[in-house]
Amino acid sequence: MQPSKKKQTALRNEEQRQVLIGFFKTAPGEYGYGDEFLGIKVPQTREVVKMAAKDTPLSEIPELLRCRWHEVRLCGLLMLVWHFERLATKRLANDAAAIRKRDEILTLYLNNAEQANNWDLVDMSAPKILGHWLMLPSALGDKEYKINVLDELAASSCLWKQRMSIVCTWMTSQLGDASWCLRYAEVHLHHPHDLMHKAVGWMLREMGKRVSMDLLRDFLHQHVREMPRTALRYAIEKMDDEERQYWMNIPNK
Repeated sequence: MQPSKKKQTALRNEEQRQVLIGFFKTAPGEYGYGDEFLGIKVPQTREVVKMAAKDTPLSEIPELLRCRWHEVRLCGLLMLVWHFERLATKRLANDAAAIRKRDEILTLYLNNAEQANNWDLVDMSAPKILGHWLMLPSALGDKEYKINVLDELAASSCLWKQRMSIVCTWMTSQLGDASWCLRYAEVHLHHPHDLMHKAVGWMLREMGKRVSMDLLRDFLHQHVREMPRTALRYAIEKMDDEERQYWMNIPNK
């Protein structure tokens, strides 16, 4: 057994497992149906990553990503984040070897995207791997290639791949580029799932906060009458009370 996997299984907690089963909606018909938990809290998983990531080669991470246990898959994803971030520093941004390694991590991540099969797994990995990759040089292709990568995720029938395509824009907005958020917020504007409504609104809010509130207002002026109310509430969360009321009082079609 992979050492970090062994460490996590030793931390199994039945009481916490029952809490997580309910929190992540694992009952039949719910979005997390079939997901299995050890009952380990995120800080415990992060501690395992901190201790083991340096000595865990990329070749061993797929074993973690394909594990039945949610927390072990999270451990594998956070290890990918750990490796990617160390190759994405300002000093290494244009380094040829670092570019190839980042592309390798990105490819591994995408090839195992369906293993990130709950919202926390997506949210803790997509911005720092996929989103950061969008903003860095890549040997795989130019911006058009990167758009195609996200378009393919967005068009997937897998909810979690779809969520990746919008949540990854948290990082692009953090780095000052609003275009990715605006594009995929529009792509997913009429998505039927509440998890996507929340993700779209959250990313729009972050884009407004980090890049431009005027761009957020422009998006709302164009789409407010067709936006799900949940997405709208999330998007305007950082506005003052008067402006929030203005947007919420605009009737939905």
